[in-house]
Amino acid sequence: MDYLALQCLYFLRRLRKAHLPPPILTMFYRGAMESVLSSCITAWFGNCTVSDCKTLQRIVKAAEKIIGVSLPSITDMYTTRFIRKANSIVDDPTHPLHTLFTLMPCVKRYQSIRALTTRLCNSFFPQAIRLHNTQN
Repeated sequence: MDYLALQCLYFLRRLRKAHLPPPILTMFYRGAMESVLSSCITAWFGNCTVSDCKTLQRIVKAAEKIIGVSLPSITDMYTTRFIRKANSIVDDPTHPLHTLFTLMPCVKRYQSIRALTTRLCNSFFPQAIRLHNTQN
């Protein structure tokens, strides 16, 4: 994934050298680079190492410098997509994973999934349940 993003940085630099305005460069970033960086981000970002996160953030910062505008960080991309995905699962009773979000009988909180390992604890569903419980 890093390799694809680095290739897109090359093309972004070439577009800047062609004197394209920042809105068009931003459109290229969102279409080519952000889609590569955020593909299935809700599934893999929770278990990324710190060095992986820093590497991805470094790519975003390089794109910021090339374009000359502020771009959302990799954690912001993850958070917005994470919340959107969790809300769509909770709101859709026909979704196959909707049953994992079960409300506790006496409180308006979701029942936590028991996680014995940090890998499972950092995965999508325990994090989504924690997020929904803190929002309510």
